[in-house]
Amino acid sequence: MAVSDEITRRLTDAFAPTELRVENESHRHAGHAGDDGSGESHFRVLIRAPALAAMGRVDRHRAVQKALGDLNTRIHALALDIG
Repeated sequence: MAVSDEITRRLTDAFAPTELRVENESHRHAGHAGDDGSGESHFRVLIRAPALAAMGRVDRHRAVQKALGDLNTRIHALALDIG
């Protein structure tokens, strides 16, 4: 399964978001540090979910990282826009 699909699945299961966009930005980082050649190393996620909106900024980021679990070891960079 593609990393972007797995990110989508895990965040949907964990938070039932009202809005979720997962963008693979790996092509923008080809040849740079962290580019493992897989084309799945850099991502941008926008997520809106009631459960996250009630949390502070640091807690929201921690909750998303926890939901992603072991994917964190496969992702070099993850930009988050959480609400």
